[in-house]
Amino acid sequence: MTQFRPCIDLHQGKVKQIVGGSLNDKGATENFISEYNAEHYAAMYREHGLIGGHVIALGKGNQEEAISALRAYPDGLQFGGGVKHNNAASYLNAGASHVIVTSYLFENGEFSWDRLDKIKRETGTDRLVLDLSCRRTDNGWYIATDRWQTITSTQVNQENLIELANHCDEFLIHAADVEGLQAGIDEELVHLLGQGCPVAVTYAGGARSLSDLKRVHELSNGKVDLTIGSALDIFGGRGVTLDECILWNQSQK
Repeated sequence: MTQFRPCIDLHQGKVKQIVGGSLNDKGATENFISEYNAEHYAAMYREHGLIGGHVIALGKGNQEEAISALRAYPDGLQFGGGVKHNNAASYLNAGASHVIVTSYLFENGEFSWDRLDKIKRETGTDRLVLDLSCRRTDNGWYIATDRWQTITSTQVNQENLIELANHCDEFLIHAADVEGLQAGIDEELVHLLGQGCPVAVTYAGGARSLSDLKRVHELSNGKVDLTIGSALDIFGGRGVTLDECILWNQSQK
């Protein structure tokens, strides 16, 4: 059954909501900057029993905030952002339930099975989430790395989803083209994920109301979970409240 999954997005040491496709070395288009720190949000999610959420560090300057969130909700949050084979264990030791990895797995735009094996030796498959965040092209969706600015040669399709599922516990997939725009989810991508994912998958991008949880449930036959960011009231949004999302999760159980 489709569940709401919470998030904490960190940029320049602050909890923010940004337009995903705008992120680059100079900054990003910001929808929201919180007056609260990451620990505040982690404690909130722990208090309400929300599981499977993620902390994402977008660029440098987020380490302290990320660690404080993980320590505030041990084994309750996944962590992604600059994760490599030589630092993955440190985030797990700090309290992350899983680590999320993307850019490290690619060399010159090509997927590296050797790097995947290296990080699996540190995490095991059961504590590894593969971030297959992607951008749409004329030929479908392709994984995008380096803060979603570099489109790789690896397509998000049923064949690759099935193959990669053998090496991880979950997938996290941001639709970078609609991330932060509150203009609606990428329905075709959600449908594809529901058809082709043999492991748990969380989709993020474009959600704007409680009805998007229902729509993701319908499109994926309940196999895809949804993260809502900019539209959520705790991030300054007016589309849906955290309380509504909590009630949705309870109703699905």
